[in-house]
Amino acid sequence: MASRPRHEQRVFWLTLLGGFPAVALAIVLLWFGDFAPRVQWTLGGFVALAWLISALVVRERVVRPLQTVSNVLAALRERDYTLRARGSNPEDALGLLLLELNSLGDDMRAQRLGALEATALLRRVMDEIDVAIFAFDASQALRLVNRSGAALLGRPPEQLLDRSAASLGLAASLAGDAPRVDTLAFAGRSGRWEVRRATFRQGGLPHELLVLADVSRALSDEERQAWQRLIRVLSHELNNSLAPIKSIAESLRQLVDHGQPRDEALDDLRSGLGVIATRSESLSRLMAGYARLARLPPPRLEYVPVREWVRRVVALETRRPVAVRGGPDVTIKADGGQLDQLLINLVRNAVDATFE
Repeated sequence: MASRPRHEQRVFWLTLLGGFPAVALAIVLLWFGDFAPRVQWTLGGFVALAWLISALVVRERVVRPLQTVSNVLAALRERDYTLRARGSNPEDALGLLLLELNSLGDDMRAQRLGALEATALLRRVMDEIDVAIFAFDASQALRLVNRSGAALLGRPPEQLLDRSAASLGLAASLAGDAPRVDTLAFAGRSGRWEVRRATFRQGGLPHELLVLADVSRALSDEERQAWQRLIRVLSHELNNSLAPIKSIAESLRQLVDHGQPRDEALDDLRSGLGVIATRSESLSRLMAGYARLARLPPPRLEYVPVREWVRRVVALETRRPVAVRGGPDVTIKADGGQLDQLLINLVRNAVDATFE
């Protein structure tokens, strides 16, 4: 069976066929007219040559734009968006086709750049986050891993890709319920991990995304912050109580150094020693309570005269004179030690503010 002629051959023969009547008429008129043989052969050859050249030109004008369109489309298929078709003109049918083809190339180039930038951003984010990310195909072969995942498994990414989840020690993480928290051990690190999974499609095929987040590190950070806050609170409480105890002890030592105490000095000595004993007992109870769960101990209720309580605590502050305004004689039922510590902190903070 004979093959069909190509498009450019059909265009060439159709052009010859279209010009054949005119050429044949011209040759007949020349041959049967009153012309010399030399003129007949010269003009006949010129007409035939012009006919053949015109057919070749028409063929070229039809085939060349189609070849240009084919080359541009082939470049787009190969993701080469730099090739452009010349002669685009919106007022010409062929030029409009070339113009639309160039616009298509520009749009595909912009979409390609956007996809590349989005992919680069996604990979950068995956590498920077402190979470291990793995992507497996339907056969549980590793197709993608970020920097944290490679560090967790203790190998570079190029040595991990295409390996099975079982050989990487991740088969158990791909089974069971999710999200959940498991205790896992890997070559790079071991601890408690939150296991999360999700499915996605790439290239029309199903894939599974595995995310492992180290929760033991987060718990350690929270515990460290809690201990830091506890130490600050304890330091504050101790400093606020030890400073007045030191001041009272120094005053009592001076009384003793001056010789045999008089009756009023003995009263001051007894009062100061009582304050020191009370504050020491309160501090002991406070420290014991914080040691149990870093919280105040349960209150030990007793009757506390408010006027005496305020004057006793104010007397502990010796850096600045503190005035106490009179008020009603009220007695409340509360924990005297905790109330002492509360008022000591308030007074001491107020005096500290006057030194700033």
